Amino acid sequence: MKSERVLRIEGLCVKVGDAHILGGIDLEVRPGEVHAIMGPNGSGK
Repeated sequence: MKSERVLRIEGLCVKVGDAHILGGIDLEVRPGEVHAIMGPNGSGK
């Protein structure tokens, strides 16, 4: 049996000024899963 999603993101795009930071990000998080967004300081996380 599939567990329910607690978070679903489709087609996330982030733009800061003229810089495209993220494009077309899809993410699903289910109960008990752990995810991290990693990158250097100042990268817009």
